[in-house]
Amino acid sequence: MAVPPRWLNCPRKGQLVAEKFLPFKTPLGPRYDDQVPEENRFQWPMLFAYVNGTGLKMGLVIDLTNTNRFYNKEQEVEKNGVKHVKLQCRGHGETPNEEQTSAFVNLCANWTDRNPDDLIGVHCTHGFNRTGFLIVAYLVEKHSWSVEAAVQAFTVARPPGMYKGHYLEELFRRYGDADDTPPPPPLPDWCTESDDLDDDGNPAQQPANGMKGGRRAGGATYKAFMDGLVPGVDTVTDQPRLRNVQQKVQHMCGWHGQGFPGAQPVSMDRSNLNLLAQKPYKVSWKADGVRLMLLIDGPQQVYLVDRDNTVFHAPQLCFPRRKEPDKTICNTLLDGEMIIDKVAGKDRPRYLAYDIIKFEGQPVGECDFSRRLLCIRKEIEETRDGKAATGALDKSREPFSVRHKPFWDITMSPKLLDGSFSSQVSHEVDGLIFQPAGPKDKYVGGRCDDILKWKPPTLNTIDFKLQIRKEGGEGMLVETKGFLYVGGFDQPIAQMKVTKDLRKYDGKIVECKFDGASKQWLFLRERTDKSFPNSYTTAVAVFGSIQNPVTKEILFEFITKSRFQQNPHPPPGSSMHPPQGSSHPPPSSVHSPRGQKRPSQEHSMPPPEKMPKR
Repeated sequence: MAVPPRWLNCPRKGQLVAEKFLPFKTPLGPRYDDQVPEENRFQWPMLFAYVNGTGLKMGLVIDLTNTNRFYNKEQEVEKNGVKHVKLQCRGHGETPNEEQTSAFVNLCANWTDRNPDDLIGVHCTHGFNRTGFLIVAYLVEKHSWSVEAAVQAFTVARPPGMYKGHYLEELFRRYGDADDTPPPPPLPDWCTESDDLDDDGNPAQQPANGMKGGRRAGGATYKAFMDGLVPGVDTVTDQPRLRNVQQKVQHMCGWHGQGFPGAQPVSMDRSNLNLLAQKPYKVSWKADGVRLMLLIDGPQQVYLVDRDNTVFHAPQLCFPRRKEPDKTICNTLLDGEMIIDKVAGKDRPRYLAYDIIKFEGQPVGECDFSRRLLCIRKEIEETRDGKAATGALDKSREPFSVRHKPFWDITMSPKLLDGSFSSQVSHEVDGLIFQPAGPKDKYVGGRCDDILKWKPPTLNTIDFKLQIRKEGGEGMLVETKGFLYVGGFDQPIAQMKVTKDLRKYDGKIVECKFDGASKQWLFLRERTDKSFPNSYTTAVAVFGSIQNPVTKEILFEFITKSRFQQNPHPPPGSSMHPPQGSSHPPPSSVHSPRGQKRPSQEHSMPPPEKMPKR
């Protein structure tokens, strides 16, 4: 029996957490002595001697490992008068599920009620991730700690804390807001990754598709790019490449949380509609696509990152430099979405880039929006087109095309919603995106209250996690109900009727719309591109837009009468001051003799009705 991976140099124990829990790595019984140098040994007598020296009593030990081979609990633990409870949790890519968490929390609460002065010892193989996860869950559920405070307390007691990001992500999804998840610390020096053995030294489970690792953060299975509809793009599973790409994208965005770092718009409602009157905006159509960030990092080093922080590799894509076409762009990060156009009855995958954060390491995301769009067009799209025109780039060998997504003055909004425009873009248009375009509006990762998405009230939706269960007590009719959950809230916020077809979506992320006539949530589709529901904050905002909708008529009237209009030439002697940050027109604008702003040729876009067909 081999010593578990990464165990030898792992620190033996931490300090007390909340004066109740002692986290430590699993002790190894004497049977391992021939494999463990004396200076690295950690056995139960050593731990008991330490606890006794503090004058405290450890009455309960909870073992979270997924094996029984590390020690003899009867001979090494229970004969010392310590209660031993086995709560098996897998440790390779999975977090404790809700049932395991509930069992741990209830066990600790019941023990503490009967033995209030006892310490509770908790160990997994290394005493960090599974151990920290469940201790934090207990403090949040039973003592009303914030998840941030509980995570920090464990980190201080057992540095560097939980070092696997998906444990932190799942804790914040359950008990806070996934967007607030802190980044994991760097891997400790003693910790080297292995895809072949799990934390307990058992062979790692292999998924059906043969990829190593088996499961992603939060226990979700690996997924194919675009549900397998776009060949030539592979899911990245190997470490440290996966972690390096995720962290590089987060760093480029200035993102200090865990998970997807891209800018997230908010739903337009009556309360934020007035933003369109406060500063310049541009508008584009809202496509029913898949959100992806695109990292270009040299030859054959093109990666895409989706909202679940899953990383995909597209080595066949080529991005030449404009001034050195024989060389390849690197250190560049785009934001955009993948859509599937129908052209002559065939599916044509296209990546629409609508923002850029870094170009060749330069922080273009700090420039105004017009300049960012210009960078995408000139440095990315037109450079690729130019090389393709000479035959030096064969786009037919690439898995999808790459194009910029145009934006227009917000007065073009009505044209984007008429049927003729939808036919030009060859995919569904389900709303509008309003992008702040003032001189100080730089790219901001995470939730951005200034980026507004508008959808017709009938199309406003929320992504829930569906849980189907039966309810009914003794003497009562058992009823099957569908409960709808959002992130950061442990109670269902709504219910829906369970049909035969709906049952297959139990435990899945489902997109639902609210039917005003029946006052019921209706199922629309499964969100296979997402592993987490909308956060509580997002769900409340969307429901607010459903209850107090901004109709198309209200929106267009507001744009016509109240939109922001910069007056660069106030009348002589006027005391009127220009709005803050807009005393000068942005560099992308020039003015007509009458003082009305018009776009320069360099930055102009054709109006929606004249956009070339693609």
